[in-house]
Amino acid sequence: MAETTYILAVDQGTTSTRAILFDHSGSIVAVDQREHQQIFPRAGWVEHDGLEIWDNTRAVIGGALGKANVNRSAVAAVGITNQRETTIVWDRHTGIPIANAIVWQDTRTQRLVEELGGDEGPRRYAARTGLPLATYFAGPKACWLLDNVAGARARAEAGDLLFGTIDTWVLWNLTGGPDGGLHVTDVTNASRTMLMDLHTLQWDSQLCAAIGVPESMLPQIRSSAEVYGTCHPGILDGVPVAGILGDQQAATFGQGCLERGMAKNTYGTGNFMLLNTGTEIVPSDNGLLTTVCYRLGDEPAVYALEGSIAVTGSLVQWLRDNLGMIGAAPEVETLAQSVNDNGGTYFVPAFSGLFAPHWRPDARGAIVGLTRFVTKGHIARAALESTAYQTHDVLQAMNADSGVALRELKVDGGMTANDTLMQFQADILGVDVIRPVVAETTALGAAYAAGLAVGYWSSTDDIRTNWQEAKRWSPAMDAGTRDRLLRGWDKAVQRTLDWVDDDVEQD
Repeated sequence: MAETTYILAVDQGTTSTRAILFDHSGSIVAVDQREHQQIFPRAGWVEHDGLEIWDNTRAVIGGALGKANVNRSAVAAVGITNQRETTIVWDRHTGIPIANAIVWQDTRTQRLVEELGGDEGPRRYAARTGLPLATYFAGPKACWLLDNVAGARARAEAGDLLFGTIDTWVLWNLTGGPDGGLHVTDVTNASRTMLMDLHTLQWDSQLCAAIGVPESMLPQIRSSAEVYGTCHPGILDGVPVAGILGDQQAATFGQGCLERGMAKNTYGTGNFMLLNTGTEIVPSDNGLLTTVCYRLGDEPAVYALEGSIAVTGSLVQWLRDNLGMIGAAPEVETLAQSVNDNGGTYFVPAFSGLFAPHWRPDARGAIVGLTRFVTKGHIARAALESTAYQTHDVLQAMNADSGVALRELKVDGGMTANDTLMQFQADILGVDVIRPVVAETTALGAAYAAGLAVGYWSSTDDIRTNWQEAKRWSPAMDAGTRDRLLRGWDKAVQRTLDWVDDDVEQD
């Protein structure tokens, strides 16, 4: 392709939306970003304004093109990556959502998922979906909207409402909205709804009926890399949209984890570790998720084991916004470095319960081990260390399920800029931690998917060639110290369990 042609990635995340232009080497040419409001109507509820997200998407696309001083003729294709599981339902005729989007962190569907499990419990549908019944996933969120927004279920059954995760919402608007917008998702996002059969890669009628989501409102499931259609109207008019990947699958793809046994961990709002299992669907016996990793065109789907952690980077945001302990996120490292250790303090950020490998919605956040000696520096350090401890728990489960001990871990996401955390992560895991030159691997993965679909990159060999190591952290902690710290963490986790009673936060 000509040097003046780029791939545009739309990265719609939990806290912000970004548009990034990449060149053929996988380097960033221009980026624009806007945060959106986090809406907390009540304890355990987390929402986003879908119209605000779409407005921000348009704005950052224009911003990125403007910073690069190019127009749509320089864009070979658009790839979309998105916060997964976040659920939006809208009117197909007007494009207006019936309510705020329910975010993946939201726990309001707890009673519903318990009822769905019945006597068989959380694993009732895991053989088909790869997922436990949990508030995390999109299908029950859609059911909740239909049952709690006046008239919504009747409108859905009449064919007037559409359901989607955020990739579907962005694509529908990019390609025309009410004027012929494409209602499509890819296999990675569909695999997070609890409505798709992992084996057939199609919506499962029995699951849809059981969970209470009419099939008529579901998008068409397509691969992760193909030309779905073209943008219309707007600044990208006529540019093909050719890639869709849920954010963590996109990061796995962007990190070049293309062979069975390769793994990455993304440090963002939450943490998400994915292990490529090839074309084999590997069920988990240790609290992990089985999910689609990616599918390129007509090629067989590639699957993954995933460990999802709800609160990591958002804990730093909480220290900043809710407690006012820091003025900006990077300050947490300076504050943590003001002390030599955690002072015996552990912070378990179970704000939305505990995700993998525990899957305990009844847990709530706790700071334990407090004494008069503890300062805000110790609290900051404990907050950072919680990310490393939670990652350790997921890695232990991943090693058990896969039967192969991980030798090194590729990392990406905003928190990897924190050297203190990354060194502690290597110490706690006992393996090397490696950050690539291009840390924006989520957006890069979506760009690669789109670029492969239109021939901008000729094969996945180009991804392997482009990947370069930027920094490596090796373990330096003795085994005795590591064991002592992990023992304290395990005790702290136990203190958070069984906190939510049946009559609390259930209505």
